[in-house]
Amino acid sequence: MTYPEPSYFGDKGEISATFRPAGHQPDLTYQNGNTVDYLATGASTGGKFGLYRWNMGPEPSGPGPHFHRSISESFFILTGTVRIFNGDRWIDTVPGDFVHVPEGGIHGFRNESGEPASMLLHFSPGAPREGYFEGLAELAVSGRPGEEELAEFFLRHDNHWL
Repeated sequence: MTYPEPSYFGDKGEISATFRPAGHQPDLTYQNGNTVDYLATGASTGGKFGLYRWNMGPEPSGPGPHFHRSISESFFILTGTVRIFNGDRWIDTVPGDFVHVPEGGIHGFRNESGEPASMLLHFSPGAPREGYFEGLAELAVSGRPGEEELAEFFLRHDNHWL
């Protein structure tokens, strides 16, 4: 493994860092109160990765087993206990635990602890997952579409359910 080809060719570097203060309002709030903070989107990282803070309330929530064909997904637990499916079994993860799932890896996550929990979700490359998260929130409000429309939504967002 070697470093990738350079993508910056300047001699002095540039001022280009982004900053999101801790008190920033969530970018998305689900009907159940769960929130998502878009820390870095594929659009803001030139498609290299996406990083999101996922905050779950005490009510059980989270997706069941699925996989992605084009993106890897990683989880870093910040607070609480999050159950993560590793393709074989559900693991109770706690703050500081890290799980990486390569493309095609079966996974899922759930907060079933009865307490709030939060984690960082990292996707690589930086697919536009915001559209998926926002679409799910809209479906929760507007109701479930027909099977064909729902299947197209999941396919468009590279979500393959088991």
